[in-house]
Amino acid sequence: MIVSILYLGADAHSMSTPSIDDWFKTPLGQYVLSCERAYFTKTAADIFGFHAIQIGMCYEDFLDSCRMPHRFSAGIDAGKVYLKNNQLPFANQSVDLVILPHVLEFSDEPHPILREVERILVPDGQVLLSGFNPFGLFGLMKILPKSGQQLPWSADFISLVRVKDWLALLNFEVVGGRFACYTPPFAKRNWINRFVFMEKAGDRWWGIAGGVYFLQARKKVLGMRLIRPEWQDKSILAARKRAASQRECGCQKEVV
Repeated sequence: MIVSILYLGADAHSMSTPSIDDWFKTPLGQYVLSCERAYFTKTAADIFGFHAIQIGMCYEDFLDSCRMPHRFSAGIDAGKVYLKNNQLPFANQSVDLVILPHVLEFSDEPHPILREVERILVPDGQVLLSGFNPFGLFGLMKILPKSGQQLPWSADFISLVRVKDWLALLNFEVVGGRFACYTPPFAKRNWINRFVFMEKAGDRWWGIAGGVYFLQARKKVLGMRLIRPEWQDKSILAARKRAASQRECGCQKEVV
């Protein structure tokens, strides 16, 4: 049982507010959601363990391709587990995979969330996260007078370098990631479809201009060493054979 306490509190700060949820229903939001779905489902399918948790955006199942037997969604007002603030109601070192879709940039305290993720992850456990790129095409919308006051552009976009620094401080090792959503942030579906060719071209020619970034990081535990059975270590077997042969030679000399 990995759940230690269940927090119920609708008055707490939401990690995924209804407004941003509504934005993901727009044509541009659906375009971003399709990119997120493609990355999370493909990456999660290759991660093994027993317990996986998706925090936020519970209406979209990013764990449907995950092979772990126990999969949960968690949010402030949705999902199988209800959260309060930045406290994750899971025991220490009890989870193998955590997915954070746009959780950090819509939280007042993003770094404590990562600390909680580090706490509940098992050694070598992994976290997958996504965020809007402040230096990409989507980031340009923040400087426009009208759009800069609306979600998601009004959120605190966190740079990829900053997130990597936070992960490094928490002893995470970044093992993968990419940029996506190179189509300009048009509001109309027909314009989005017209520029969808930029998705493939962006990966090759202007990767940093992607509107969204993804990161895959693994929890490192300093001082840990994998202990294997001795019968699997060929060097130990060879050393034992040499010692046995030396003892036999010594006995023969004493007899002579």
